[in-house]
Amino acid sequence: MNFLDRLNAAIRKNNSLLFVGLDPNPEWLPARYGQGSSIKPLRAWLRFLIDQTADLVCAYKPTLGFYQALGPEGLALLVELREWVGPDLPLILDAKHADLNTATLMARTVFEDWHFDGITLNPYAGQDVVAPFLLHPHRGVFVLCCTANPAAQALQTYPSEQTPLYLQVVREACAWGLPEQLGLEVGPVRAEVLARLRAAAPERVILLRSVWALSEGLDSILAAGLDTAGSGLLVPVPLEMLVAGDPATQVDALRRDIEKSRHESTRQDTSSSCSLWQPDVCLLVPQSDPHLELTLQLFDSGCVLFGEHVQASGAVFPYYIDLRRIISNPQLFHQVLLAYAQILQQLRFDRLAGIPYGSLPTASGLALHLNVPLIFPRKEVKAHGTRRAIEGSFEPGEVVVVVDDVLISGKSALEGAQKLESAGLVVNDIVVLIEHEPQVRERLREHGYTSHAVLPFARIARTLHAVGRITDEQYRLLQPEEAS
Repeated sequence: MNFLDRLNAAIRKNNSLLFVGLDPNPEWLPARYGQGSSIKPLRAWLRFLIDQTADLVCAYKPTLGFYQALGPEGLALLVELREWVGPDLPLILDAKHADLNTATLMARTVFEDWHFDGITLNPYAGQDVVAPFLLHPHRGVFVLCCTANPAAQALQTYPSEQTPLYLQVVREACAWGLPEQLGLEVGPVRAEVLARLRAAAPERVILLRSVWALSEGLDSILAAGLDTAGSGLLVPVPLEMLVAGDPATQVDALRRDIEKSRHESTRQDTSSSCSLWQPDVCLLVPQSDPHLELTLQLFDSGCVLFGEHVQASGAVFPYYIDLRRIISNPQLFHQVLLAYAQILQQLRFDRLAGIPYGSLPTASGLALHLNVPLIFPRKEVKAHGTRRAIEGSFEPGEVVVVVDDVLISGKSALEGAQKLESAGLVVNDIVVLIEHEPQVRERLREHGYTSHAVLPFARIARTLHAVGRITDEQYRLLQPEEAS
């Protein structure tokens, strides 16, 4: 599981975008823990904070400098946090690391020795300082892009407010790593600045700092920073709650306020982005459908076409599913990959295999997303070069999952799977985005394969009809079979 998957799992589990800064600063130590230079009361306070908030937050973020200031005992305390936090909540080290000479060693220490899930980095040295951390595929990095201290404005807003350096940092950083691994760290900036950052990085997780020092309300910050799915924003718990005698009560109240604003924002974005989806009609849509938004975006992007169309199998249908449009819409493509990944993460395999040509972009994206090797069977064997029937490296006996786009007759997926098996590979599962009818599963099962579909076509048709995307006549043309 990559970093973003772990973070999103924690967000869903606790219904929270909050994180706690675990900083053993003696100046912040509540009076009830006493006075003195001993590390013991600081240790007790941090343990108390974790016990109070573990089911209310999505991550913890200790600041390296505070632990270094405490000497060897402080670093030992830092390492101990991993055991206290447990495996389900990400632990992000706020290090602002920026040294090229020690980046590789630092990445190995933080990720392999201390078992942290993420780290904050200063990007001024460029991609070279970030690359050693990205070599750890299941860990995350947050690149500092904008702060609020007055002395930094002359640098960060250079050469002008219209084309500031901090936006250039965002553009560069987004080219260094995928959204699953690289996010942005932002200081207590105005909502207007946060909105510009979100627009420049719509799919990145933004980690906020000290937003409570701002005069703007929480709703303004959330409206500016949340992504289109109502997520992608990590909000710090204010210090005054952490020094309280009962932080759990206050943190839970804040969590509920954020969740309320988050859900209201998501509802507003959904209704405004789907012009034919009226509020009274959307009540007809089953709320249990996890892919409602994906279905609507596929239709709005022109992936469902009406008219007489010859399918690859030779059959003539009154519609056509054109999934090649997906790759030209980054937001939709990303959602498609996440939907595939939810199925693939439940399966056991050594490699992915894309079926030429329609599913190759999707298989490539999934290979990057899941950090697994990719191969593909050729439709035709070249008469020159290596003359390979299967491109990519593999060993006989390895288990391969076939990735295809639309399952209509199952012919292309079946031929691809059999070609892979002829090379000594093992194929058990075939994963597709859309399954035309449930009967095709039985045909594949007869050949020894289990098929998995993100969206049965019957569900797509019912959803589009329920929200008013298609007319009664078009719905009848689709003639959906009931999905099992």
